[in-house]
Amino acid sequence: MTTIVLAILALVAPTEWKHIQRLDVTQSGLVTVSLPPATLNAARAGLEDVRIVDHADREVPFLLLRSSRRHATAISPGKFTTSLTGRKTVVLIETGTTQSFDAITLATPSTGFIKAVSIEGSNDQHTWSLLATGQPVFRQANGVANLRVTFAEGNWRFLRATVDDARSEAVPFTGATLHALGGESATPERLPVTITDRTENGSQTRLTLDLGGANVRLASLRIETVEPLFARNVSVAVRQVQENAITEKTLARDTVYQVAIENQTPVSRLELPLDLPVATRDLLLLVENEDNPPLPVSAVTATRWPVHVVFRASQAGAYRLLTGNPRCAAPRYDLAALRQSLALTTPERPGPLAPNPSHQPAEPLPELQDLGIPLDVTPWGYRKPLQLTRPGVQQLDLDLDVLSKAEPGFRDLRLVSDGKQRPYLLERTSILRKLTPEVTPANDPKRPRVSRWQLQLPKPNLPVTRLTCSSPTPLFRRHALLHEEPVDRRGDTYRRQLGSASWVRTSPASKPTLELSLSQAPLTGTMFLETDNGDNPAIELSGFALFYPVTRALFKAPMEPSTWLYFGNREASYPQYDLDLIAPQLLAEEKLSATLGELETLKKTGWAASQEHSRTGHWLFWGALAVVVLILIAVITRLLPKAS
Repeated sequence: MTTIVLAILALVAPTEWKHIQRLDVTQSGLVTVSLPPATLNAARAGLEDVRIVDHADREVPFLLLRSSRRHATAISPGKFTTSLTGRKTVVLIETGTTQSFDAITLATPSTGFIKAVSIEGSNDQHTWSLLATGQPVFRQANGVANLRVTFAEGNWRFLRATVDDARSEAVPFTGATLHALGGESATPERLPVTITDRTENGSQTRLTLDLGGANVRLASLRIETVEPLFARNVSVAVRQVQENAITEKTLARDTVYQVAIENQTPVSRLELPLDLPVATRDLLLLVENEDNPPLPVSAVTATRWPVHVVFRASQAGAYRLLTGNPRCAAPRYDLAALRQSLALTTPERPGPLAPNPSHQPAEPLPELQDLGIPLDVTPWGYRKPLQLTRPGVQQLDLDLDVLSKAEPGFRDLRLVSDGKQRPYLLERTSILRKLTPEVTPANDPKRPRVSRWQLQLPKPNLPVTRLTCSSPTPLFRRHALLHEEPVDRRGDTYRRQLGSASWVRTSPASKPTLELSLSQAPLTGTMFLETDNGDNPAIELSGFALFYPVTRALFKAPMEPSTWLYFGNREASYPQYDLDLIAPQLLAEEKLSATLGELETLKKTGWAASQEHSRTGHWLFWGALAVVVLILIAVITRLLPKAS
């Protein structure tokens, strides 16, 4: 037995942690605690904020042990030969390794086949042990395939795979891969999963799964279905924010199936073996149906790899597990040398996760005390007061007034308190907000084959990126074109195209919504949507909606002095603050929602000024032209000969 002596560290201030869980230790000694999903969800992604304290708020050192799947290594066999014996293909493999393995993957260029395979193992090629029988290998024309055969783990010098060709022609097998196992085995824990959304998107079934919390490490996913025979490619994905857009990141791909080969017992593979850290609570399971009916998935079950905390209790009694501190650094205990010698005891379960009644959040980002340099706000055209609920790190979503009147790229935004700039970070999110325009028919009698709608926005110059609408018409094919008619510097209107899209509908259930992406933001508040009907009746459109991305400012501000947002300066350049040096800490802080008050116009600038300038330029142009014409007439009159 190894004697472990761990020193008790300094006192911890539990008031800085949001959540608390009780640990009742019945006797002194080594204690193993399994962290439930609720604890992982409440803690930071890397579990840097997990702490254990005793009854006197003294920090107790611990080891954090993360379980994972045994790592597999792909090994090429030492020798590979094939032969045809009657209506069978025999593959003989000399493994050439002393490692244990539990699967092989065969290689073949053929498609459109399904075969039953038996696997035998031997160390002398005289005595053979049956490892698996009736295992299906197949590859369909649409890419759905399974060429992996699993069996009981073992170490064999030779493997023999016998492929049954009695019901179809033999296919050539050109190679194989051994899947060797290493490391220690671990037992996964059951993880409750809920299907929160199901979408049949053409040839794809899309399931949104709620894992009950973030920061879990998935060990497996298993689908439940009543479909007796099928084979589908599936993928596991998560949503992520990348380059100001929400994208889907694929974490794993695999195949699930239930097949029945003649004279063989039906075989199914409905579980995906995984080893995936999932940082979000939601997970996407995508099933590719191709030209088949949607797979009826009734439920999804999952397991997770456990996370254990191991510590030495100096005495029996109540301990506490703390989580939820966004600012603390990861603990550094001198226990790494003990990791290999620890023998895990039966894991204990902490009490339910509860709010810490003594939680008193410390001042966020105390280094941000001083304001920026003074700012002369004379060149700015507009301002709005900020309305705060309490001091701290603030999150301000720019409203329609700011989006409409600020300069492109928001280079003219300034937060000002007591005449000085308040540093901020600008966050361009992938969140889309909806606008409902006022829509009126605007058909042109000179173009009877074209249907035309006028869309009126609440303000001009809004960063709209997408237009959607629906139609009850069951069958049509149309090309939609979106444009506006702004005024140039001479006061003349011109046609400015904003986007286009093709819309084909072959049945009431197919593509009920038009989705048109704008290639550029509108300059005005009026847009026109056109569809050329050709020789067909006009289609009906309704449910118009426009979407724009949310842009927000992140900053720290007190209640007093008041903070103002200034914008509308065509000559302003982008501000440069040192705040970006602590951007990760700012993003990790709990943020309060700030709002904007009423708009104050200081002077006309930006889009409104340019439009007024265009109108003024229009009259100046024609006035100047009239003067020039009068002068030319006078000159020509003087040059003409006088009548005799």
